[in-house]
Amino acid sequence: MIEVKHGAAPLQGPLPGRKEPSGLPQPAVGARRPRSVDVTRTIRRILCVLPLLLVTVIAVRHRAVLAEGFALLTTARWPWLLTAAGVTCLTWVAAAFTRQGAVVERLPGRRLLATQFAAGAANHMLPTGLGASAVNLRFMTVCGLTPARSSAALALYLLAESVGRVGLLAALLVAFPDALRFGSLLPEGAFGPLLLAIGAVAVVAVGVLAAVRRLRRAVRAFARTALGEARSVHALPSRALALWGGALAFPALQATALVLVGLAFGLSVPPAHMAVAYLAATVAVALVPTPGGLGSVEAALVVALVAVGGAAAPATAVVLVFRVITVWLPLLPGALTLGALVRLKVI
Repeated sequence: MIEVKHGAAPLQGPLPGRKEPSGLPQPAVGARRPRSVDVTRTIRRILCVLPLLLVTVIAVRHRAVLAEGFALLTTARWPWLLTAAGVTCLTWVAAAFTRQGAVVERLPGRRLLATQFAAGAANHMLPTGLGASAVNLRFMTVCGLTPARSSAALALYLLAESVGRVGLLAALLVAFPDALRFGSLLPEGAFGPLLLAIGAVAVVAVGVLAAVRRLRRAVRAFARTALGEARSVHALPSRALALWGGALAFPALQATALVLVGLAFGLSVPPAHMAVAYLAATVAVALVPTPGGLGSVEAALVVALVAVGGAAAPATAVVLVFRVITVWLPLLPGALTLGALVRLKVI
């Protein structure tokens, strides 16, 4: 028989199967979530819907161009148009290669490609380059890159894309020196003021850097990070090939799509000259801050195609259908993809 002594010390430690309360204050049952969580969810819901609203606004504003462009689709030869659509899809692959080549870390391939498709739609909703840059900056940050390294990768991408476009244009002009007369692209007497404006902007930028010490330090730190990233990327042959190969392939594929649309309408301009016209027009409108170049690209392309020998009416039809294939048809699915990526927290 076990004898139980009165006054024995109580058992130490928690009873089996029973969780003892900690000394920390416990949340009340049914307590509300932090307000910051609700605000973040509300912002994400707005960002999911916002691309569709912007697409609607843009489509309404350009409804006359859309109606005319879609009407012209029935008058063209469809095999060339379908090939142009396929080439347009390859431009997103080229952009994904260039983005991957700008960073050392391996980015998730399918999400990277979907992000480039969504970035194309975002680029047509905000002034040139801002939409795609914002989407890709967010994507790289979510993938684990620091904001400084993401910005450096973006700068390297923009540099490679600009060098690839201008370099391809220069190579075609060397091969076909009589393809384009630049005097016909610029209004008479506009070259001098343009140079003065560029010089003034450069002088103001240098003056601001010299006067603002904090800005100078920030620019110096960013340049150091960007140069370090560029050295690391070019130390890996696979990354360097992806960066510069994609930077050359992207404008080449875009120019090829215009050439195919020109062939669909029987435009009496040699294909190489049409490619020169496209590259010259896009380089010329790069400084025009319109959403996706809407309006400015169409006008510049028509002028450029006329400058290389095309008639005005068929050149206008070619440009309208080219923009329908490369901009308007992908815009709605691109906006839906953008909303889905925001909802899934990919960006």
